[in-house]
Amino acid sequence: MSNRINDKLPQECCNITDVRNEIDNIDREIIRLLSTRFGYVREVVKYKDGTASGIEATARRNEVMQTRRQWAEAGGLNPDVIEEIYDRLVRYFIEEEKKIINL
Repeated sequence: MSNRINDKLPQECCNITDVRNEIDNIDREIIRLLSTRFGYVREVVKYKDGTASGIEATARRNEVMQTRRQWAEAGGLNPDVIEEIYDRLVRYFIEEEKKIINL
């Protein structure tokens, strides 16, 4: 069984429908992975100190942003755009963590 997300590689697409179907496959997998990531976010609350600063973990957040920027560059993506996406994602997860511990 293949671990491929897509049925076709980009160059194997024959029309716009093929391309759109493959993009949909990727987006479905991205959302599945984000859901999995959120499961870990809910779990990490158990290991944080339960304060706002502990939840926000500024040093870790900065490290995550820098690493994602590097990964973006290595993947040929605009690191500013990836940082913007991750910044929004991390802010959302932090708010969810605060809800879990009633902050």
